[in-house]
Amino acid sequence: MSEKKFWQEEIETLARPQLSALQLKLLQEHLAFAYSRSPYYRQAFDEAGVKPADLKYLEDLGRFPFTDKKVERDRQLFAPDLGDMIAVPEEEIVFVSASSGSTGVPTLSPFTKKDFDDFQNVESRLFWAAGMRPKDRYLHALNFSLFVGGPDVIGAQNLGALCIWAGTVPSDRLLYIMKEFKPTITWTTPSYAWHLGESALKQGIDPRRDLSIRKIIVAGEPGGSIPATRSAIEELWGAELFDFYGLSDIFGACAGMCSEKNGLHLAEDHILLEVLDPDSLQPVADGEPGEMVLTTLQKQARPMIRFRTGDIVVRLPELCPCGRTHARFLVQGRIDDMIIVSGVNLFPSDIEYVVRGVEGLTGEYRITVYTENRLVRFDVEVETADGYESCGDMLSRQVIEQIKQRSGVQPRNVKVLANGTLPRATHKAKRVVDLRNVEENAKGQGI
Repeated sequence: MSEKKFWQEEIETLARPQLSALQLKLLQEHLAFAYSRSPYYRQAFDEAGVKPADLKYLEDLGRFPFTDKKVERDRQLFAPDLGDMIAVPEEEIVFVSASSGSTGVPTLSPFTKKDFDDFQNVESRLFWAAGMRPKDRYLHALNFSLFVGGPDVIGAQNLGALCIWAGTVPSDRLLYIMKEFKPTITWTTPSYAWHLGESALKQGIDPRRDLSIRKIIVAGEPGGSIPATRSAIEELWGAELFDFYGLSDIFGACAGMCSEKNGLHLAEDHILLEVLDPDSLQPVADGEPGEMVLTTLQKQARPMIRFRTGDIVVRLPELCPCGRTHARFLVQGRIDDMIIVSGVNLFPSDIEYVVRGVEGLTGEYRITVYTENRLVRFDVEVETADGYESCGDMLSRQVIEQIKQRSGVQPRNVKVLANGTLPRATHKAKRVVDLRNVEENAKGQGI
């Protein structure tokens, strides 16, 4: 008996006309549910002059108001603790996750039992698409403390894999678990996958030879979809790398790579995708970058209607050869990480694409943004790999030229540092040092 290719073949391979019809039906029901059950959405729709019955086609969603992180925080503060966006009584809520609060007040994300079961079924779908099977041993190396990605391990259990609930333990402990329990798949961030591999080598452990990891799932940073970064991690570990995307505001991973590794499939029976120009807020063509705006289609505890994610993505126009019909997208970066230099939009992922592909560099980098004569400038710091210590000038010129070729702008300086100089991230890496506000504040104080 041949192994099934899909976790839920009927829904994952639904022809686009039928998928769009399903989305329209779910969206009409979801808007009516949100309007009738959520105090916030009733007020927001009324103020915008729209009613759920106004949605006759998917395109009509453009008439409805946006939500974003600020709305979440404001409504949570207005009606502590869960806010007035929720559409069910608290008695029906069985789980909450929370954002990190790194850019403001932590926001809670509530789930009913149905929401949670749907969430984990999507995780099983994504794990299966990445090649996880019941014979695998899965090491879950994500934070369990209020983090929405913590429960995703249940999706692997539902699939039938043997699951090891490690969480965010120190690197030496995680390597010990890998040696003792011999997991074949793990999930972390791209930065930490690289850091952990380097740590293993320093301890005399060859990840390719001494460990059993054959697939690495990453999320939280764009690196997993940058070919040079993905190749570098795969080479270090002797394992395949698969990128996932998730957000605490809806649920954990809601999109992920299949075996083709060309874009992330979104679970479109649960989430509707819009890609909009961040300024005009009008749709952009497939293949063009824009802000990802997501709308839940089935989540009951807190519907999210037209949520502005702040992520810049490109929706791929063609169907995937894997047979899945749900939309695929590539993540370019976040709007708040974007640097505008001489009118050009530059993302840290553009720098990473170059740095990871230059032989003689470790792949670590840091960008410093500042103003000079009222113009935005940026410098880049990189590290030499072992054996390339005398090649600093050549590597600096190479990085400058390749950044210019890729983006149309170039750094003012590229400083080549010794291996190990830049800080390693154990989770999400902070790659940008922005001195512009510091400079403005200093000027305002007469410094």
